[in-house]
Amino acid sequence: MSIADFSGRLRPDACPGALQTHAAADGPLARIRLPGGAITPAQLRELAAFCTSGIELTSRANVQVRAVESPAIFADRMAAVGLLPSPTHERVRNIVASPLGGRLTGFATHPLVEALDRALCADPALAELPGRFLFALDDGGGDVTSLGADVTLVEDGILLAGTPFAIPGAGVDTLLAAARAFLAERADSGAWRIAELPDGPARIATHLTATHLTAARLTATRLTATRVQAGTAASASPVRARGAGVIALPDGRVAVEAVVPLGRLTAAQARLLATLDVPVRLTPWRTVVLLDLAEAPDLTGSGLVTDPDSPWTGVSACTGSPGCAKSLADVQHDAAQWVAARERRPELPVHWAGCERRCGLPKGRVIEMVATGDGYQERQK
Repeated sequence: MSIADFSGRLRPDACPGALQTHAAADGPLARIRLPGGAITPAQLRELAAFCTSGIELTSRANVQVRAVESPAIFADRMAAVGLLPSPTHERVRNIVASPLGGRLTGFATHPLVEALDRALCADPALAELPGRFLFALDDGGGDVTSLGADVTLVEDGILLAGTPFAIPGAGVDTLLAAARAFLAERADSGAWRIAELPDGPARIATHLTATHLTAARLTATRLTATRVQAGTAASASPVRARGAGVIALPDGRVAVEAVVPLGRLTAAQARLLATLDVPVRLTPWRTVVLLDLAEAPDLTGSGLVTDPDSPWTGVSACTGSPGCAKSLADVQHDAAQWVAARERRPELPVHWAGCERRCGLPKGRVIEMVATGDGYQERQK
């Protein structure tokens, strides 16, 4: 069972943040939420000052810093550069978004990400959301609709735990209303996600029909009557190819997507990205996207991978030993050795895990290399 699976949880959510760190085997682990994966040059430089073992990129486009010597100093420094805007809401600012932000599709999502983050932090009630509850905003490329977010905004409606509904005029208010409906429905259930509620999407949709749609003077029909059918934009958006390479933008500029090997960004790499002084987006598939460039920069020798056929493409790994006490192997080392023996990218993504929890397991079809007491067991998800 994956760590993300639901098994009748009774314990409270203990997702780490900048203020509530996790006691990992190698010291305090801090997680910083980056709504939409957006990070500024100043923020990159500040993170680089703390990443003695590398900045870990997560499957929600957030970052983790390990072995934090002084969590209090770390939190103060993160707050000073805008990475901790709300101490009460820091662990619920879980927002993923299409990294190109509408540059290829015309549906600009980044302003909506910023508006959602501000409104989320301004509502005291939403501080009670579990740290696993996830918002997503897809620009029409279909790249984040498959991530299993609790509520996903698309141009023609929303998806509730993957179930699409057409809502005229859906926007930030709709996302917030869905989150409030989840809090009302989850009382005493122990659920952290909409998918963990019995008939969760329909229950949230009923709330939206009864409250949000009426209040917004939108079509007051039941959402189930206007559910987006297969083949329409909300449920069947064309998926933009993910991975390394240069992306031509309509205005003549380019974007560059670079793979961060095994999701570990070094301090030197973070400082290099900061010097480029362009918008940076971290992605849920542990790449870095550089936006609005006049031309592609030369990243040779940086360790960042821009060759789409590189064997690093599609390979991920959990922390493993010695950072995680539950791990049965040094999966970072073993995965790197496996990659070094190959000449091109694997046909399917490959995820290396140190135990049965399989932390960081990507969505979709994946080859899993799971450490056991007797070597690795290969599986296909």
